[in-house]
Amino acid sequence: MRLRDLPRVVWALAVARFVSSAASFTMLFLTLYLTGPRDVGTATAGLLVGCVGVGALAGNFTGGRWGDRMGHRRVLLAASSSGGLLLMVVPLLPVWLLTVVFPVAAYLLATGSLSAGALSATAVPRGERRTAVALARASSNAGFVVGPPLGALLVSWSYDALFVVDGLVVVLVRLVLSRVLPPETSAPAVAPTGGGLWRSVRVDRSLLVLLVGVVLVDLVYRQLYSTLPLHLRDEGQPVWLYATVIAVGSAVILVLEIPVTQWLTGRDALGIVATGYALVGIGTAMFALPVTVVSVLLAMLVLTVGEILYKTTATAHVLDQAPDHLVGQYQGLYSGAATSGTLLAAPVGTAVYAAAPALLWPLMAAVAMAAAAFVLLARRVAVPDAGLSRRSPEATLRGSPGTAQRRRAG
Repeated sequence: MRLRDLPRVVWALAVARFVSSAASFTMLFLTLYLTGPRDVGTATAGLLVGCVGVGALAGNFTGGRWGDRMGHRRVLLAASSSGGLLLMVVPLLPVWLLTVVFPVAAYLLATGSLSAGALSATAVPRGERRTAVALARASSNAGFVVGPPLGALLVSWSYDALFVVDGLVVVLVRLVLSRVLPPETSAPAVAPTGGGLWRSVRVDRSLLVLLVGVVLVDLVYRQLYSTLPLHLRDEGQPVWLYATVIAVGSAVILVLEIPVTQWLTGRDALGIVATGYALVGIGTAMFALPVTVVSVLLAMLVLTVGEILYKTTATAHVLDQAPDHLVGQYQGLYSGAATSGTLLAAPVGTAVYAAAPALLWPLMAAVAMAAAAFVLLARRVAVPDAGLSRRSPEATLRGSPGTAQRRRAG
């Protein structure tokens, strides 16, 4: 599907994702805020930041069911607005209360994000969702390019302003979306008897095997944000090299992800994902080379090409496998697995790096190759057109998923 053929609801959600991502600078400066203005010890600050990760992961794994049951538009607006309001009041709360507020806000925002993804997915027919996912990722990456400098400007004025602006933008975006998103004119899809998430997943061996690969590759990918900066520092490299590496990766994604996704549309999804995982492994192994500006940038380029291949394709593939009444929960299941590295990567990577620094990159490369092997195994056990075969009878009579949404969106 071409970009110009995407429904208006997909474009509206992409713009909302860009604006929200541009204002999502709270996490970047959260540790500095806690150890600075809040005068919290480093260990305690780490626990508080960990609470955010726990809330987000719980939201990814369980938040999709609310949209599937009550309607994704309704849940998107309610959950995200509530999460934004909680962020706005953070400066007024005592530190002990933040242990509750941070994970609750993270849960609500993750739940709202899942419903936004489900609305975008169901507006597009099965098999044609890769372009919509690529547009959403490009919008998010563009926002994250803009956000850190804006956050730094706010910090120079007031740390408290970070939370107020972040939360206010979330609320304002949701108010705009309430006028742009088409109304939910029908009830959410009803689950067939015995057709809950875990029953559906248990009988889909291909998805179960794929999710193992997703967790493994995310463990490797998130080393970019945990052990890579330590490795470069210990090799005598300046901080600007690490910042440049991350910026180059984001720039390559912005430029290439959408055209590459469109070029690959219609080709075997799991084969593309496996190739992407393998490239992540190769790029990771290249970090073990003698550290120079050229070697590090080449490693990041190879890894980023792998990311471009696998992230959009894997997300769309899982959404295509989802029965109509479980789109939000399948998205949450994949998002939870695909962000598991936020909890696993740092403790695993730093433990290996502390014990044997030279072992880290070869080991992580091997893990990525194992992830690729799991994807190839998932392809072997996949049932052709599994997602289509699990559509509800009502959806079959209505036609392709998202038809009603596309008509309402014009």
